[in-house]
Amino acid sequence: MPEAPKTLSDYADNCVDDRIGCILVENNNKALQFIEDVTSDADQVQQQVLSEILSRSANAEYLQRNGLNGSTDRETFKKIMPVVTYDDLKPDIERIANGDTSPILCSQPISEFLTSSGTSAGERKLMPTIEEELDRRSQLYSLLMPVMSQFVPGLEKGKGMYFLFIKSEAKTPGGLVARPVLTSYYKSSHFKERPFDPYTNYTSPNETILCLDSYQSMYAQLLCGLCQNNQVLRVGAVFASGFIRAIQFLEKHWSLLCKDIRTGTIDSKITDSSVREAILKILKPDSKLADFIEAECSKGSWKGIITRLWPNTKYIDVIVTGTMSQYIPTLDYYSNGLPLVCTMYASSECYFGINLNPLCNPSEVSYTLIPTMAYFEFLPVNRKNGMTGSFSEPTSLNDKEKQELVDLVDVKLGQYYELVVTTYAGLYRYRVGDILRVAGFKNKAPQFNFICRKNVVLSIDSDKTDELELQTAVKNAETQLLPFDASIRDYTSYADTSTIPGHYVLYWEIVVNDETSIPASVFEDCCFTIEESLNSVYRQGRVWDKSIGPLEIKIVENGTFDKLMDFALSQGASINQYKTPRCVKYVPIIELLNSRVIKSYLSPKCPRWSPGHKQWCTQN
Repeated sequence: MPEAPKTLSDYADNCVDDRIGCILVENNNKALQFIEDVTSDADQVQQQVLSEILSRSANAEYLQRNGLNGSTDRETFKKIMPVVTYDDLKPDIERIANGDTSPILCSQPISEFLTSSGTSAGERKLMPTIEEELDRRSQLYSLLMPVMSQFVPGLEKGKGMYFLFIKSEAKTPGGLVARPVLTSYYKSSHFKERPFDPYTNYTSPNETILCLDSYQSMYAQLLCGLCQNNQVLRVGAVFASGFIRAIQFLEKHWSLLCKDIRTGTIDSKITDSSVREAILKILKPDSKLADFIEAECSKGSWKGIITRLWPNTKYIDVIVTGTMSQYIPTLDYYSNGLPLVCTMYASSECYFGINLNPLCNPSEVSYTLIPTMAYFEFLPVNRKNGMTGSFSEPTSLNDKEKQELVDLVDVKLGQYYELVVTTYAGLYRYRVGDILRVAGFKNKAPQFNFICRKNVVLSIDSDKTDELELQTAVKNAETQLLPFDASIRDYTSYADTSTIPGHYVLYWEIVVNDETSIPASVFEDCCFTIEESLNSVYRQGRVWDKSIGPLEIKIVENGTFDKLMDFALSQGASINQYKTPRCVKYVPIIELLNSRVIKSYLSPKCPRWSPGHKQWCTQN
């Protein structure tokens, strides 16, 4: 396989500026050539990746159990190995979590579990990983800025202001750490001990990123970003929702931040000694800067606040594909229309690919899968309904359907697929649950639009609530209406991001005795019951991250859902196939529902949440 490019840190640490510039150019060219090589020879690289994965783990119990018997060729692999979901692997994963160190899924030791934002029975999924995956993830990161530098030159001459955070982690009964993939990366030596590289030169010191207290971390990162405002050339976060949350935090706390900058001191609420020490290396009394920030923040409008406070900013680096697209208007407002850049496509299971045209319109973002990351297959799916954006695909596959899976180089332009991966860390023919559309090709490697997560109906931040989970939560809440001889005739939902943080809205049409009055407290309790019934990722967003606002139930007039069906039929839906969408995104439908709201109620308190799986001890 083509050799991955070195990072700048692989060269001498103490280069003079000219030498750094030469190394950057050389390294960028190597990275671009690597992309050219692996995409030109994508199928051969994929065969080599699969052979390497299978030969390394030939003694793994999972492969032997399925009868692979040491075969490493693609044809035997496809014929014998099942296509699986998380539930199929859960017994093996639980064995590893409980301390079984035998080679169950792969020959290399499982170093930790990465907790997926997808859920299983209300808990995060546990994705096994091995130590070398950090190298593979770092390899993909090393390709991002060489690509970006083709479109925006000079980025090495300034800094990036990125709002990066770690989340809580737990230990399994067997002693393995379980934590989100980015927390794993930020706490690794790959990130913490990275030698100087102008492309990873951030305004936030490591200590501010690694602070578990979300308030202190956000405050410190904003303070450092403001102190270095003229050096900032790019800004970002992982998700669009996280970046907007940072701007909202600034709206609430800019006066305190100005005071710190004016006096050169740190607010008393920042108690983490390592954070304070890191800030003091950057913070100096600067009344002129404080006056400037105060003047901008005290103006009536926050339109363009990003370019006003950080005038040299060239783009915003955030994920705005999939459900995050709902935040694009807000980002445009705050930035005066700066380019919104989506650089890479990754998940807890595996890192997948990069965007080779980063300045494209957000609606046109496509990701080129890098063939060295994993072995990729694709399950064709069909779009069911253009208005709801749902897809039909088999939940379990028979032999004929398994044969329908196609390889990376055999996908068809315009076709929708579910992504299936085989990884170095022990996932074989694993259905990731992402629905992709083929948008084009880079040489022999396809480029994909990310469409949605399969079955997910609601998402505000990193939360993902599917239709069955929502239905169960609504049923749990409906029991509180029974004493009043009332029930829910029909319902739908909407992820409302018009305020920050966004929140779930449920529209209920209820059947009730005209003579019975239901107290407002009952509907508020219904809101709380639904929140209590939702998964741990949602509840963490409500309780710990504060990234999700209180759930809202809106009671609509009788006959509203008949009107909703009439509207769908007027748009071409079939009366024989119509069913109420459990989540709505189409603006005219939302306007119709809101026009018929009688009363609305909000959840009165946060649901219960604690880090990790329910039975595990927590580790900070």
